[in-house]
Amino acid sequence: MNSPHDQFTMQDPTTQYPRPEFPSQPQPLPGLAREMLPKPDHGETSYKGFGRLKNRRALITGADSGIGRAVAIAFAREGADIALNYLPSEEPDAREVAKLISDAGRKAVPLPGDISDVGFCTQLVDQAARELGGLDILVNVAGKQQFVDDIAQLDSAQFEATYRTNVFAMFWLCKAALSHMPAGATIINTTSIQSYQPSANLLDYASSKAAITAFTHALAKQLAGKGIRVNAVAPGPIWTPLQPSGGQPQDKVEVFGSEVPMKRPGQPAELAPVYVVLASQESSFVTGEVYGVTGGNHLP
Repeated sequence: MNSPHDQFTMQDPTTQYPRPEFPSQPQPLPGLAREMLPKPDHGETSYKGFGRLKNRRALITGADSGIGRAVAIAFAREGADIALNYLPSEEPDAREVAKLISDAGRKAVPLPGDISDVGFCTQLVDQAARELGGLDILVNVAGKQQFVDDIAQLDSAQFEATYRTNVFAMFWLCKAALSHMPAGATIINTTSIQSYQPSANLLDYASSKAAITAFTHALAKQLAGKGIRVNAVAPGPIWTPLQPSGGQPQDKVEVFGSEVPMKRPGQPAELAPVYVVLASQESSFVTGEVYGVTGGNHLP
């Protein structure tokens, strides 16, 4: 593996980050990035910003680790103030992110809580807008993924919990956020390659991601006339705590990412620039799109 020091130095992407095999590393839900081997790269030392989001105000869910953490770091280094949402049990990771945001000279507003509750979602948006002095960007990243091999073992409680976290929360947050958002604001959802190429053991997760894809397309059309853009990012296999904490069987974690053409999982830091572009005015004519970051297993 090379040692990337920024996102601009030309490197061989197939060897830029660790490749499997990885050690077995089961974690209880929801998992912590600090316990992973190898540790994910969220851009802590690699992401360099240029003020592309200067004085913007963003609410990011799942901001303690994984993709949400990488997005929070990148947005702060591009000049945005950040409201971070995460589960209370993820506080150790969240404190690290808040410090990185503060170190970038931007405001960090930690707002822990469970987005599967509609009341909390409304409270979260209102508090974020109040603390930040407004809301220009909503990034829906937080997700629930638990593998189940057979539909006979997939109970209604898990199916509902997956949809409440992945789909209902997105709906509640978007609906609440719009009353705060001016023309020029952006919403970025997080779908998945699973929306197009579902795995057999991720029935509830994959179908929830397909719902996010359709929701993004429809809401973009609804809001285009108001000057609010809605897009989504569709990751492939990404090295986050979602995987070892039950998102995949442990034997799959050990070879995670080996099935894509680049033969490795992506790192959260590799997705952050896409979210930055979609949040910035550089993508002013882009709405209703889904951007794949998949390591070569392309979207249709």
